[in-house]
Amino acid sequence: QVQLVESGGGLVQAGGSLRLSCAASRRTISSAMGWFRQSPTKEREFVAAINWSGTNTYYADSVKGRFTISSDNAKNTVYLQMNSLKPEDTAVYYCAGATYRLRYSQNPADFDSWGQGTQVTVSA
Repeated sequence: QVQLVESGGGLVQAGGSLRLSCAASRRTISSAMGWFRQSPTKEREFVAAINWSGTNTYYADSVKGRFTISSDNAKNTVYLQMNSLKPEDTAVYYCAGATYRLRYSQNPADFDSWGQGTQVTVSA
């Protein structure tokens, strides 16, 4: 298991920005990391993912152009910069990792390590 700890959530007005961080106890070589979110009325949904080297990033259509995922392997940390936030971005955001070689996935079932989640609330 990989221990993941998210931070950086909070309350922000629409149009504002937040930066989420996910500190991992270790990174599995050649394994992607991802961010997912879940609100009370929706199932857990894909937000963004990044491959091991950081050269490829993937985004849900709903956040493309507003969110940026990045990583610092030296710090075992993945970030999610969220700009132009909207009320519909309100959710608990989860960091996800894998203990095996996972090139990329949008399916939460492919990730076997999860953080505890951090709440993001965007007010209108």
